[in-house]
This record gives sequence, structure tokens and C-alpha cells, in this order.
Amino acid sequence: MIKAVIFDMDGTLIDTEKYYQEFWPKALAEFGYEMTKEQVLSLRSLGRPFAPQRFREWFGEDFDYIKVREKRKELMNARLAETGIELKPGAVGILSYLKENGIAAAVATASDMARTEKYLDEAGIKHYFTKLISATMVEKGKPAPDIYLYACKELGLQPEECMAVEDAPNGIISAGKAGCKVVMVPDMTGPDSEVEPYLYACVDRLDDIIGLLTIENLQNH
Repeated sequence: MIKAVIFDMDGTLIDTEKYYQEFWPKALAEFGYEMTKEQVLSLRSLGRPFAPQRFREWFGEDFDYIKVREKRKELMNARLAETGIELKPGAVGILSYLKENGIAAAVATASDMARTEKYLDEAGIKHYFTKLISATMVEKGKPAPDIYLYACKELGLQPEECMAVEDAPNGIISAGKAGCKVVMVPDMTGPDSEVEPYLYACVDRLDDIIGLLTIENLQNH
């Protein structure tokens, strides 16, 4: 049976991924770099140490990742101060269902803990979660399986007892390698041949997962 659902945050629970897509290139431009759409898409959910390595591969060993990331945060925070944190469709529906049915909910995100708590708080959904797991808690972030293995351990469950919900390839691969049942809710891109081997299902909205849980848990009851 599925005893917990572990969610990615940006682009999955909250509609913030579009701002990373906008403000990474703008931050880089301020330091004289150009970034392609494909490059910025490949960063989704990419954890440490992989993100800094990726930038150095693209822009050279002397690339100052920290300085550019701080500029991206500054630009993005200014926008979020105007717009607020928007939930993805069906977020409250699935989280309410989990709470009502005694299924644990957790977050496994590439974001740091301060930002994770801030965003979930502002979105009004932080109280739904049993555990918040940040990539800063593990040696290797997504696409390595570490964060999902750690989340399962924190929940006291085996990976096969957990469903992982992700919007992007790095997260899907991470959860799949850990042994979770992975559901994709596409945000910027849909499933492709890279992620399909890891997918249990792909749905349009977060609350579509309710049907999957009902079927899965009835079959294993």
C-alpha cells in the first residue's frame, strides 16, 4: 500500500518554476553570459553538487555560481513580492485527501529549507506536511536518489510504500532510482524517453493522483 506521498515543490506544488526559467537567464545576462532555453530547462530540480558543476561546464571553471545565483534570487524575490506564491491546480485537493485518509505527505526539494518553509507558508499549505526534506540535508541532490532515500527513512517507510510526485526529469530520475512509485504532473515539459522508464503514471493535475491512490491501495488491501 501507499503510505506516504512525497512531493517536489517548485513547479509541482507551487507555480514558481516559471520564475526560475525567467530569472536565471536575466541574472546571467547581468554578468555577460547568455543562456539557452534548453540549458535553463535542464536545471529544473537539479541539486548540488550538480548545478554548480553544470554551470562551470557551460561557462568555464572561473564561473562564480554563488554570485550569479544571488542575483537570480534577488530578481525572483522581487517578482514574488508582487505576485505571491501561487499553488498548482489540485494542490489543496490532493493534500486534503491525504490528510483525511491518514496518508503522510512530505516534501523533497532542491530548494534550501528557509526558502521551502517560506514558500509553503505563504502558499498556505505547510501544515499538511509530516516532513520537509531539502537537498541540503543530503550529500547529492537530484537526480541522485539520496534525497528520496532520506525522505523515506525519515518517514520510517520503504521506497515502494511511497509515491513521489514530480514535474521534471531530474526529480523523476531521483525518485525512480530510489525505488518510489513516480507520478509526473508536467509543468514546462511532458514525459520523454529519458523519464518514461521511471514513471508509474503521468497525470494532468495534482488531484488526479487521488484516483491512482484509490486504485493502488484497493489492489493491495
